[in-house]
Amino acid sequence: MRTFCIALILSFFFLQSQAQLSTAHIFGDHMVLQRNQDIPVWGWSDKDSKVNVSLNGKKVSTKTDAQGNWKVAFKPMEAGGPYVMTVTSGKSKITYSDIMIGEVWLCSGQSNMEFALRNALGYRSELKTAAQMNIRHFKVPNKMSLDPEKDISGGQWMKADTNTIGDFTAVGYFFAKKISQELHVAVGLVNSSWGGTQVESWISKDAMLNSPELAGATKSLPTDWDGLNKRLDKQLRDAYYKPDIANLTAERLAAEPATFFDAWPKGYAPGSWEWQNKLYSYRGEGFMERTIKLEDIYANRKSILRLGQSDADMSIYINGKLINNGPLPANFQLDLPAGTWKGGDNVLLINLKSEQKNPSWFGVGLMGQGNDLYVSFPDTSVNLADNNWHNMPNLNKPYHFNYLPNNTGYVLYNAMIHPLIPYAMAGALWYQGEANVGRAFQYRTSFPLMITNWRDEWKREFPFYFVQLSSFGGFQGSDKGSEWAELREAQTMTLKLPKTGMAITTDIGNPYDVHPKDKADVGFRLAAKALTLTYGKTGFYESPQYNSADFKDGYAEVKFNYAGDGLIAKDKYGYVKGFELAGADHKFYYAQATVVDGNKVKVWCDQVKQPVAVRYAWTDSPIDANLFSKEGFPVAAFRSDNWKGLTDNKKFE
Repeated sequence: MRTFCIALILSFFFLQSQAQLSTAHIFGDHMVLQRNQDIPVWGWSDKDSKVNVSLNGKKVSTKTDAQGNWKVAFKPMEAGGPYVMTVTSGKSKITYSDIMIGEVWLCSGQSNMEFALRNALGYRSELKTAAQMNIRHFKVPNKMSLDPEKDISGGQWMKADTNTIGDFTAVGYFFAKKISQELHVAVGLVNSSWGGTQVESWISKDAMLNSPELAGATKSLPTDWDGLNKRLDKQLRDAYYKPDIANLTAERLAAEPATFFDAWPKGYAPGSWEWQNKLYSYRGEGFMERTIKLEDIYANRKSILRLGQSDADMSIYINGKLINNGPLPANFQLDLPAGTWKGGDNVLLINLKSEQKNPSWFGVGLMGQGNDLYVSFPDTSVNLADNNWHNMPNLNKPYHFNYLPNNTGYVLYNAMIHPLIPYAMAGALWYQGEANVGRAFQYRTSFPLMITNWRDEWKREFPFYFVQLSSFGGFQGSDKGSEWAELREAQTMTLKLPKTGMAITTDIGNPYDVHPKDKADVGFRLAAKALTLTYGKTGFYESPQYNSADFKDGYAEVKFNYAGDGLIAKDKYGYVKGFELAGADHKFYYAQATVVDGNKVKVWCDQVKQPVAVRYAWTDSPIDANLFSKEGFPVAAFRSDNWKGLTDNKKFE
């Protein structure tokens, strides 16, 4: 009996030591494999064992290495399907069915790429034809890792139908729809995106270490999660800890004059603290203050206060008086009696408390639409959607940090890109940049670095098409500057890389919503780039781009590339809007403009007699900019000067 038990135990350990035959998670039923390229297939099994893989009548074999890794590659195949793939090793067998050979595109970036089709304009119309769309979608699960992963953590290929397309990336879906219709092939979308993420999280550590711009900061990054937590706490306390308020209660703070809050770090609304100075991933309580200046007559008038929505319970004070304590519904309205306000400076203080509603995501802050934040009186309204707020975390209360991608670099590359290599694909689509606007100047380096990094890892200079930031935020002119405009400029500069293209979307954005719902035009504009540059089709146009500016006596003459059949102003009176001029004093003025000779624009204004610089759409939300090609594509934002911007010295830390 003893001998039998020992044999049984040894047999158990022997079986446990055998690696189960598997492929990388990216392979599965309904997948799309890239046509006209070598098709790599890889996975794991017992060490030194033979693995056979068959597809479309072809068979390839290999042996696993000492660690049990295996990889084969089929020679290029034409578009077609459905096919079956079998993988065998010894008595183990894996079968994948309904496989198409077609076009595969990697879709990556932050929330506007992750944005699901069910939330986009036109979703219900797409449901009617979903089952006829030859589109498949694979969502890579969100995951972070401080070290490169050998496989993604899950996911499955989904065929387009009425039950599935709602979860597809909306931009990717509309891109794939156009590509499939034009090329008559299946299109596979590998959606590896994560909302709110910075570009540095998508670059490999080695690439960052080899970058003169990023190497210094990368060397200082923590190598474990505990070190990261300590680093985040130090950054937070360095930025926000103030001994003079450490022991003040909300009631005491609410009674302070407006000038008391001038020393607090600036913030904005709407917007989660997630994206504001050193507060990323902070989970705890805090305060927001906004000074509201009013004339004396409003002291005796009733008013309405709206503050959008928050994931935190709120105590709201006006001039030291508590007007609300506890949870409030989204887009709530507080009716305030006469006498609430006073003439002069009024202090609106919000104590953001427990994270009752959605602690895993936003933390604290005021969210919602910009037009839902205001104080209104019978005859006027004060907009509170701006950057005139002050933020202060309450470091006397318990707090912690959620580990999120922007806490450090390369964690998304490790877990969501590296494991996909070398899956064969036609190219990549990218929609990101919002999380990098504060470091827009450095994006000139980091964004091209990421593209080059991915191409190096795939060992192929694949096409890379991206979306320029849309319109969101304020309407300030060039004298105040614009981080969003500087980021758009960095994106435009990236076009110097070969096989890149950019879709301009400033005309279809939403100043009050960073997630505009028109994703169809975005996808179609990306498709136009791919159909022209990758697939050699004709008849597809692109946005006109700035070429040069000639400064003459009293005006500037601007020339454009890709102007098609000419330029037009989308204005019923024919006025061109969106231009500014400056002289040698660097002071900009709004300017008049008119189209000349079809593809040129003459720009002038009375205040600038000798212009030396011209800008167009140089603001966070250039909704007034109305210059288009006759084919309907918006002219890209630009500036002719290289004067110091808002982000020139902002660096990744």
